[in-house]
Amino acid sequence: MSQRDHGAQAERTGLAWRRTALAATACTLLLLHSAARRGWGTAVVPVAFAGAMVIILVATGAIRERALRRPETPKPLNPSLAVTASALVVVTAVALIAVR
Repeated sequence: MSQRDHGAQAERTGLAWRRTALAATACTLLLLHSAARRGWGTAVVPVAFAGAMVIILVATGAIRERALRRPETPKPLNPSLAVTASALVVVTAVALIAVR
């Protein structure tokens, strides 16, 4: 057999990334609702960071799932994507604390 069988690994990984992105989207929408009730202003800053985080999560998930679906052994996840997503989580939390 020339192709490696990854089983359902790509599908499970893709679903996990989608689930994470969906949860982050829900949190972003709650932040957006909160910003609208407060009259926008500086309350939009955490929303912008959270939105950027959602975009990074969706892109990273798509890249990872595509890599796992290839027949050859997948390369490890690009650390810069993980660092960017983690930094956006921290910056969003700091912005939420600062805006309160």
